[in-house]
Amino acid sequence: MVVLSQPPLNQFFHVKPCKPTTFFTGIPVVDLSDPEAKSLIVQACKEFGFFKLINHGVPLDLMSNLENEAVRFFRKPQTEKDRAGPPDPFGYGSKKIGSNGDVGWVEYLLLNTNPDINSSKSLSIFRENSQNFRSAVEDYTAAVKNMCFEVLELMAEGLGIEQRNVLSKFLKDEKSDSCFRLNHYPPCTDLQALNGRNLIGFGEHTDPQIISVLRSNTTSGLQICLTDGTWVSVPPDHTSFFINVGDTLQVMTNGRFKSVKHRVMADTTKSRLSMIYFGGASLSEKIAPLESLMSKGEQSLYKEFTWSEYKKAAYSSRLGDNRLGPFEKK
Repeated sequence: MVVLSQPPLNQFFHVKPCKPTTFFTGIPVVDLSDPEAKSLIVQACKEFGFFKLINHGVPLDLMSNLENEAVRFFRKPQTEKDRAGPPDPFGYGSKKIGSNGDVGWVEYLLLNTNPDINSSKSLSIFRENSQNFRSAVEDYTAAVKNMCFEVLELMAEGLGIEQRNVLSKFLKDEKSDSCFRLNHYPPCTDLQALNGRNLIGFGEHTDPQIISVLRSNTTSGLQICLTDGTWVSVPPDHTSFFINVGDTLQVMTNGRFKSVKHRVMADTTKSRLSMIYFGGASLSEKIAPLESLMSKGEQSLYKEFTWSEYKKAAYSSRLGDNRLGPFEKK
């Protein structure tokens, strides 16, 4: 495998070895075909803001096909990959995450998933690569979107909301501001420079959108933060999806669901490839707690804002900042 030419490791963030060092076995697992799925989803979103989804209906060959195409892309010479960047916001990027000094042991490709919103950068990326790559992305994201709609509709049912599409309609909107990201974490083999520490692949953060759908290869690295502040490692499973509650969904549920803080650690011997669909509302959509969810006399914990306003604030902050803080009612 061709690996990025990386700057010295002292320019990256390190953390001490995480505790517990073993995989966390308490992560909720939801079977999408289970009649109790709606209740299990709500419970997981309240307790963790995160769960593993099995029997999701997305064909394994779509996952494998896109993974193979992504590997081919990241194996390209650096000069070829650079032609797909820099991200603005779509395109190819490496090491630098955002515009505020965050860096990670990662290279990535960010794509627009809404065919009704023109993205010349996404189209140029596909032109630079094969038709197979474009087809793999489109087939995969179409299947994941449909699965995501079902998850959100089960959420609404589990919350006791009569309007089943109260959440999924935001992603189904023709102007939905959703995106898709492919992350590649090269192996970090400089053990002497690491000196027993773990290297950050992608720093701790919450996702600002409504929901995130993650699938990765068999290499570990993903960690989530529990409510007591403990960081735990998530066992990889390339056949399943991991669902994250985003900041926007936390607001829509008036804090009932918690946006999960997570990060990725680099591996010393194996590369990690992940693919994430970020489901967001349209830029002009007003975000506030759902009226159909609020009990009598319940006060909103958050100021109303548009997705455009929150997106701008979130992406102008550092990864680890409390992005919802300025929008909380005091």
